[in-house]
Order: sequence, then C-alpha cells, then structure tokens
Amino acid sequence: MREYLLTLCITAAVTYLLTGPVRKFAIVAGAMPEIRARDVHREPTPRLGGIAMFFGLCAGLLVADHLTNLNQVFETSNEPRALLSGAALIWLIGVLDDKFEIDALIKLGGQMIAAGVMVVQGLTILWLPIPGVGSVALTQWQGTLLTVALVVITINAVNFVDGLDGLAAGMVCIAATAFFLYAYRIWYSYGIEAAAPATLFSAILMGMCLGFLPHNMHPARIFMGDSGSMLIGLVLAAGAISVTGQVDPDALNLYVGSEKEAVHQTVPVYIPLLLPLTIIAVPAADLILAIVRRTWRGQSPFAADRGHLHHRLLEIGHSHSRAVLIMYFWSALIAFGALAYSVNSASMWIVLGVVFLSAIGLLLLLLPRFTPRAPRWMERFVPPRYRRRGSVAALSPEASTPASAADQQAPAGAEGRTPVVSGVAGVNGATAIGPRSRLADRRKAGTR
Repeated sequence: MREYLLTLCITAAVTYLLTGPVRKFAIVAGAMPEIRARDVHREPTPRLGGIAMFFGLCAGLLVADHLTNLNQVFETSNEPRALLSGAALIWLIGVLDDKFEIDALIKLGGQMIAAGVMVVQGLTILWLPIPGVGSVALTQWQGTLLTVALVVITINAVNFVDGLDGLAAGMVCIAATAFFLYAYRIWYSYGIEAAAPATLFSAILMGMCLGFLPHNMHPARIFMGDSGSMLIGLVLAAGAISVTGQVDPDALNLYVGSEKEAVHQTVPVYIPLLLPLTIIAVPAADLILAIVRRTWRGQSPFAADRGHLHHRLLEIGHSHSRAVLIMYFWSALIAFGALAYSVNSASMWIVLGVVFLSAIGLLLLLLPRFTPRAPRWMERFVPPRYRRRGSVAALSPEASTPASAADQQAPAGAEGRTPVVSGVAGVNGATAIGPRSRLADRRKAGTR
C-alpha cells in the first residue's frame, strides 16, 4: 500500500507543479478559444491542462517501475506499456484538437486507433464471467471489438460530463478511488497478480486528478481540454478492461463447486467492473440522454448543446459550486454503493443505506424548489435569496440609479447579444468527438 501511495503522491505533485507553466504556455500558444454558444463561463480560459496530466502519468509509471514490489508489474505484464502507448496517442490527438479544433471523425478514429494499440500490446478482454454459464472465452475479434467499444464509450462519457469547473476531474477521481479499493482487495486479499496493473492504473489516475483539481476548481484558471478528458477516460477504461477480462472468477476460491456455480455466486463482485459505465454511471446517463435528446430534435448526436445534467442543475437554481458537489455526491453514492455491494451482497444495511442516501440526494437536488421566503416585515434583515422578487427590486439601491451612458449604448454595440450570466464558469466541451462552434454569435448563450 505504501508504494501505491508514493506513486499517487508523485503523480499528483508532478501534475500540480506542471499545470502552472502549462497554463502560461497555453496562453502564449493561443489555446484559448472564444466563448461558444453552449459555454457558461464569462472569459476565455486556456486549455491544454492535459499536458500536465500526461506528464504526471509518465512520472507515476516511471516511479512505479523503480519500486521493489510494483516493479513486478512491469516484469510480468506488458499492460503498463500498452497503457502508455495508447495514452500518448490519445493525448497527442487531444492537444491538436485543443489548439486547432480537428474534425470530429478524426477524433473518433484516433480514439479507436489508441484502443487498438493497447489491444495489440496485450491490454484486452480475454473472457467474460456470465451468470449461469461460466467464464466465456472470447475470440480475438470479439475481444478486440469489445475492448475498443468500451474505450470509446468511456472516453466520451467522461468528456460529456466535463462541463463545469472541477466536475470531470472530481468525478473520475471518485470513480478511481472506488476502483482502486476493489482492485487492491482482489490483488492483496486473494493474491491474484493479474489485478496488480489495474490497481496501479487506478492509483495513478487518482494522482492525475488530485494534482489538477486545485487549478481547475471554480473559478478555473485552466481547463483540461480534450487532451485531459480523453486521457483520463482512457486510463479509467484501461483499468476496468485489465481486471474485468483477465482475472478468472474461479481463481478467487470464494465458493466451492463448479466454475459455473462460482461465477454465478461472484456476480455481485463483478457487477461494478463488468462495464466501466457502472462506475461512471452519471456521465454514462448524461451521454445516453444527450444522444436521445439530440436525435429526437433531428440533430447530430455529436452536436453540442446546453441540455446536460450540470446545465439543468444551474437552470434549477443551484450555484456553480453546489451543482458540482451534487454531481460528486451521486457519483460517490453509485461508485461506493456498488463497491459495498460487491463486498457483501447479502447485507440489507447496505441497501437501506443506499436508499437513505438517495433520498438525501433527491432532497439536495430539489432544494431550490423549497427555498423558504421570509415575511415581508423581515425582508430587510435576511439575504436577498429569501426575499420575494418584487421586494428585491424595491429594496435594491441600484434599482433607482439611472443607467450610465456606457450601459445605454451597450445593446447597440453588442449587436443584440444576451450577456452571459455571471456566477458560473467552466464548460470544457460537451463531447470528445463533437465539433466546436466557430460562430462568433452567441445570442443563444443566455439561460434566462
């Protein structure tokens, strides 16, 4: 455990220290696209934060290669090298997109090629545990197609949720923490060495996110860009593919009997890892809803809009920070709830705890709908959010102040554009393979 913690700390430190210089480089390089129609931040913000995260990944792998126990992962498995090769390719594509805004199909092809590079080097799904059947061995083509599909879906699911300051990095960090605890349990408690690469990948992913979060929290000083969101999505998928499709369920020796019975009994253990989407359930739900919503409107599934879950939270009335914390809460509830269920699926307390926390989450989600209003005689003594709208305008000293000459001329000079609502920031692309709007007109950017 100490070596994993050391690797995590080194990865986080390198990512944190490099993010500042990378921000200055992004400004000089002009990686600061104009605010688009779907964006909610007020000022152009530099991207390319994925550069620091990639070098943090390299530092973590380098340190782990020189540690006594973790060095065995590199000697017995080629998966760390496969991860580094795929990560380098997807990172390069993301950097080019952050700077030059490459075509959507090129990004999709790059994601598939990066997944193929990992498959060629051995990071692929070999078999799947299926209830009532047993471990089903996959052919080379079946394993390749399933691996590529999981990588592409996970990359875009992570990028879909990358819409507010600190949202994607925080949610992936929560998912990686739950993933690390599960993979470490398989590796340490049951002595299955095939789970060691996934444990290492999760620790490094946690370090990448923790090192970048201080620079990315609201108000963000830098965005990770597609170079960062696609990178952490690929690392998360690589860990899930490593432990799901290569660890034999019968090797756990949890139950006595045939292989079919063992697989059937250990289904709760493999439910959280069978698909990465069960760990990042919130981004996956956002991805599915976005595709259905855009297809229903007759738009391309990759067309960006302002209908994502985090946008809806802002429209309900949540502040930027509260919306991010609510998404963190649901991500942690799903990830750690699945982790607890995999440890002890027979405990009713786990189910009751998840139900109770879900009720709290729904209450927090609808909190703006139940904002109490103070009596009129107390409105002068309470914050403005507890006053009635008419009273806020009457009590505000700015309501009777005449507009300045600059304010009166603003509509004519701004070509009738609706100003961006203040108090929120940080949209960093709605999809990893969707084109960005190149239009300067942002008349639809308002949320009121």
